[in-house]
This record gives sequence, C-alpha cells and structure tokens, in this order.
Amino acid sequence: MTVQVFGHKSPDTDSTGSPIIWSWYLNEVKGVAAAPKLLGEPNTEAAFMLERWGFEKPEIIADVADGAAVVIVDTNNPAELPANINGADVQAIIDHHKLVGGLETKGPIDITIRPLACTATIMIDLMGDDAAKMPDAIKGAALTCILSDTLEFRSPTTTDHDRAVAEKLAADLGLNIAEYAAEMFAAKSDVSSFSDAELIRMDSKEYAVDGTKFRVSVLETTAPAVVLDRKASIMDSMTAVAAEDGVDQVLLFVVDILNEEATLMVPNDLVKTVAKKSFDADASGDSVVLPGIMSRKKQIIPNLKV
Repeated sequence: MTVQVFGHKSPDTDSTGSPIIWSWYLNEVKGVAAAPKLLGEPNTEAAFMLERWGFEKPEIIADVADGAAVVIVDTNNPAELPANINGADVQAIIDHHKLVGGLETKGPIDITIRPLACTATIMIDLMGDDAAKMPDAIKGAALTCILSDTLEFRSPTTTDHDRAVAEKLAADLGLNIAEYAAEMFAAKSDVSSFSDAELIRMDSKEYAVDGTKFRVSVLETTAPAVVLDRKASIMDSMTAVAAEDGVDQVLLFVVDILNEEATLMVPNDLVKTVAKKSFDADASGDSVVLPGIMSRKKQIIPNLKV
C-alpha cells in the first residue's frame, strides 16, 4: 500500500513542498512506497516552487479511504484535514503547530512536533545523515519552504536553526537567498487572476474565539497595494464566504513582507472590536495597519479576542 503524504487544506508552500520532501525520503531512503498529495490547489508561491524545481503538481484529493496509510505534515488539526481522517491509518505526524487534538490513530505512531518555523526544517533533522542524499530539487523545495514560512527570516517564528538549515541548502545549491526569496515573493504577490473569494480562502484557517468562529486569512505580499486596491469588493465578498464556510466572520490580514506590518480589513463593528481587544488598534475607517504583525501562528491567532 502506498503511503499518502499530505498537509493542510488551502495548501501553502510548506504544505505543498513538505509532502514531496517526505515522500522522496520514504521512497528513496526508507524503501517505503509513498506519494505526495494535496488537499486543494496550491497557492501561487507553491506553484512557483513546483515549476522552478521541476516537480509535477501532486494529485489533489478530496478525502481518504478507510484504512488508507497516511502521513500528516504541517498540521495536526482535524479541521484542516480530510473528513475521514480518523478512518485512515495515520502512521506519522510531522508538524510545527500547537497540538490541537481530535485525531485518532489505529495504534502507536511517530509524532514529531517541534517549535521551528517550518516543517521542512524538522524533516531535514529527522533524516539525519541521509539528508546529504537529497537531490538538488528536494533541497530546492526545502529551501523554498523555509524561506516562505520565515518570510526570509523576517517572521518572529524564525529560529537560528531554520536560518542555518536554509543557508546550508542555499550554499549547496549555489543560490543567493535574497535574490531567490525575491523571486518567490514576486510569485506570491501575483494574485491578479484570483477572485475575491479565492483570495480570502487562499491562505486561511478556521479558529474559534469564545464561541465566535473565524476564518483567519493571511495574504503575504511585497505589493500590498495590489490587494488593498480591491478592498471594497473583497470586503463585500467576506459575508458570502463566511456563510458558505459556516463561520461567523472572515478576518483578512494583508501582510506587507518588506515593511513588516499587516493591514487588517475592517468591514464591521465586530472586526473593529477584534482590532481593539486583540491588537490595541483603533480602526476609524475600513482598515487598520498593525506594525510588526507578520505571523498568524505566533502573533495573530494567540491574541484574538472578541
């Protein structure tokens, strides 16, 4: 039976690249048949990674069968996984997010959750000496994942170890990190072909605060004006997206990578209250700038209050 390796829904670069990296390791080093999968269309930066390093886009799956062998990466949250995940045979979890609970396994499994910025960093650690066997394409995927999750080391989630691993990979590949990251972020910032609803869902996670259910969306970009120029229509779409997705409110943060700040769109009084209670920010108009806010995992979700 082939092991299916996948990350979370609305796959970003880490949830696209890490299944490829770990499938390579299982196939080529451990001798275990494995295949990367996706739980949705990859974002523009992840698509750039696939093309840049010569990977075929992994198959997109809607669910998993009873008893299917799977490895979960870059999440441990059942809400971000296939509906039948507890019917599958989960064999391992490799992640860097807080432990949520709710997953059920058929037996004891390997679980690795470490306080690092990127799943790919953890995978290279787990490979040990075998990491030296990675071909350039796999190294390239890992480097892209780390630079994406750390926003080229600007994110507060960045650790010295993530940086060291990325610098080693870049040296092996003969790449200048600043130049390569600029290519990545340019790809991430090209969102012109996406509808408002697609932008809202592109990099988003559901999270509840005192009974209020949010879709917390983050758009990381080096060209925030491209998104903010569409602010009115995007905010109009938030109501429909919230209704379709069964949440009370969409929170959309446009993260300016270069200026290291986020703009929160403020469509109503609920979000105005969230801005004040969570970030001590007074929103007088339909948006508010939050200096230094870069990370959903470390700065946004832990601070949300209603």
